[in-house]
Amino acid sequence: MGKIKITNPNNHIAWGAMYWQYFEDLDKITSHETPFSLKKQLFVEKNTAHGKVIIPLSEAELHLGDIVKVRIELRVDRSMEYVHLKDMRASAFEPVNVLSGYHYQDGLGYYQSTKDLATHFFMDHIQKGTYVFEYALTVNQKGEFSNGITEIECMYAPEFRSHSEGVRVLVE
Repeated sequence: MGKIKITNPNNHIAWGAMYWQYFEDLDKITSHETPFSLKKQLFVEKNTAHGKVIIPLSEAELHLGDIVKVRIELRVDRSMEYVHLKDMRASAFEPVNVLSGYHYQDGLGYYQSTKDLATHFFMDHIQKGTYVFEYALTVNQKGEFSNGITEIECMYAPEFRSHSEGVRVLVE
């Protein structure tokens, strides 16, 4: 992608860094795993004669007013502290629950915070295992959108960082 040449015209040690940045559409990003493994799924909630059911987004059409369930499956292969999970969402979606607060589920305590572009989950401590996070969104715009990715990072060990693949969303 490019050539970089580093020279030191002096007789003493020099310190430096190199940073490479490029831009890509979020829905074209593929997943990346470390000790964290993320799987993000979107479902459409439908009312049927047998009650509410969720249908994978790949098997359903989205329309204005539909409820979309976001399900994030996190697998961790070791215990870690101070972990931040960020789930981006398409501009066609608005969160149902916008109140931030502390939650406890399946042995994991976390603080959930909803912002303009993403929903954030902050964990002080996470044990080895599998965890599922779910929340609801309402469809409020027609069109084609990039739903973004889900990222996770150990705040004091940034080498432990992963992300899910991007998803494209079509609202009829």
